Amino acid sequence: MIDARIDPLARELFDALRSRRTLAPLTEREPAITIAQAYQISRRLLALREAEGERLIGKKIGVTSKPVQDMLGVHQPDFGFLTDRMQLEDGATVSLAAAGLIQPRAEGEIAFVLKRDLRGPGITKDDVLGATDYVLPCFEIVDSRIRDWQIRIQDTVADNASCGVFVLGRQRTDPRALDLAAVRMDMFRNGEPAGSGLGAAVQGHPAEAVAWLANTLGAFGIPFLKGEVILSGSLAPLVPAAAGDRFHMNIEGMGSASIAFSE
Repeated sequence: MIDARIDPLARELFDALRSRRTLAPLTEREPAITIAQAYQISRRLLALREAEGERLIGKKIGVTSKPVQDMLGVHQPDFGFLTDRMQLEDGATVSLAAAGLIQPRAEGEIAFVLKRDLRGPGITKDDVLGATDYVLPCFEIVDSRIRDWQIRIQDTVADNASCGVFVLGRQRTDPRALDLAAVRMDMFRNGEPAGSGLGAAVQGHPAEAVAWLANTLGAFGIPFLKGEVILSGSLAPLVPAAAGDRFHMNIEGMGSASIAFSE
């Protein structure tokens, strides 16, 4: 793919986000697209959102656990950006239309909030734990501007790692007070069990996933900054969400989070 296509593709994704419509896979139309070019598209997409007043507040790692990789057919992690408009209040009932969601899926994970900057490469799990102020339970509602979730790694990377919105729980926990690899997450949809998993599902330990992201971003000259929220990846397979659904999840020793959806 020629670099001249980067800006037009970013604009297509931005327009699809704002109009709540899907696109044919980028990899179908541009078979030669590289992961590096997909990240350039993602950064241009972020710039378009910032131009409309959105503010960068964190980053996310996606496709970290084997169940999610198998579900999506994408077998390596990716990353995306979080803005202030993506964050929703714990316990809220959210309009799918108002949130700009098209084909959402819910995932439960652990969020890290930093007390100091981290700049890769060379970041370790212990560096992450030392730089973390607290961890929180998190619902990330992933979404895709790519038709029917027919994504390859380049598609999801370009589309901001298929990020939609996210909710943080209210309980703040010292990450050194728990074995984050051993904590259990249980998720419920409309009161029925909808998935469970351990912290070890994401690269053996959630902080290992965050370290990977810090080092990957470091290669692009992008640091983690004090106060940012870092989402570490889903602990269980993604669960489709629709109007009328209410999701609740608990993470052992870390509290809970919930979100509901309307039209």
